[in-house]
Amino acid sequence: MKLLTILGARPQFIKAAMVSRVIKGLEGIETLIQQEQPDWVLVYGDTNSSLAGAMAAAKLQIPLVHVEAGLRSHNPSMPEEINRVFVDRFSSLLLCPTQTAVNNLQQEGFPFSAMATNGAHAPQRIVNIGDVMYDAVLHYRERAKEQISLDAFGLTHQNYTLCTLHRQENTDDPKCLHSILTALRDIAKEIPMLLPLHPRTKHKIEQQHNADALNGITVLEPLPYLEMQRLQMSSKLILTDSGGMQKEAYFHQVPCITMRNETEWVETVEAGWNQLVGANEEQILSAWRSAKPPSAPTENLYGNGNAAELVLSNFQVES
Repeated sequence: MKLLTILGARPQFIKAAMVSRVIKGLEGIETLIQQEQPDWVLVYGDTNSSLAGAMAAAKLQIPLVHVEAGLRSHNPSMPEEINRVFVDRFSSLLLCPTQTAVNNLQQEGFPFSAMATNGAHAPQRIVNIGDVMYDAVLHYRERAKEQISLDAFGLTHQNYTLCTLHRQENTDDPKCLHSILTALRDIAKEIPMLLPLHPRTKHKIEQQHNADALNGITVLEPLPYLEMQRLQMSSKLILTDSGGMQKEAYFHQVPCITMRNETEWVETVEAGWNQLVGANEEQILSAWRSAKPPSAPTENLYGNGNAAELVLSNFQVES
């Protein structure tokens, strides 16, 4: 069996690394598929490269598998939402990270007949395998503790907050960005705040605001995966507009404030680990004051840490 994986963003490389560890070697996109003639094309998530890979696979009648299928923000204005829907429509094997994702697909009318594959219609198959990113956290957590010291950042356990900010709806709107930065500065007066800053966000802040916009906030260059995991697991609170960090906060059992109005990871909100606040300064500060771990224990919502193995086993079933 030959498998071609299409990747286009740093978090996808982390996910692919987990699957590749099990498979032991994954080797314009359409040309590559034609050259390689894989039995399957594998895509992750909701990036433009995932959509391009899905479209090329459909055109060339190569079966497609989508890891992180079924996720929905129910916000059709998000480019990622459009990508998710189309990739799912093109896929023959839809590997979902949660039961909510399975339910989303079923409510949309799945399973449908997939795109014609080798002259025949292959039925779509939907499987809840858990989250590959959970595999990654379990695999790298102890290594991050051993190799990355909080001393290097001048920090101690739970004496700081960690923030990321990059989504266009927050950074491109001057009013939203102003509101978020004002709230972050206020929180930073009470507890140290680290902000690994995406270059695009940095540029937007420089365009829209004066030099005081980040006063009191420790701004860092974007950090490698292990460093981010180490900082997340020991932080008192995470503030983010990243889907991946919402989950990782939950994996590390750290309260999270999400600066969006909706999330694909609704389980984190329902379990009490995540609060949705949008770009509203007052809501961000109110969430900060009330943030704490939920009192009730939380069941494992994202699988058993064997999602990568289940990706492979489901290929074997299809083959």
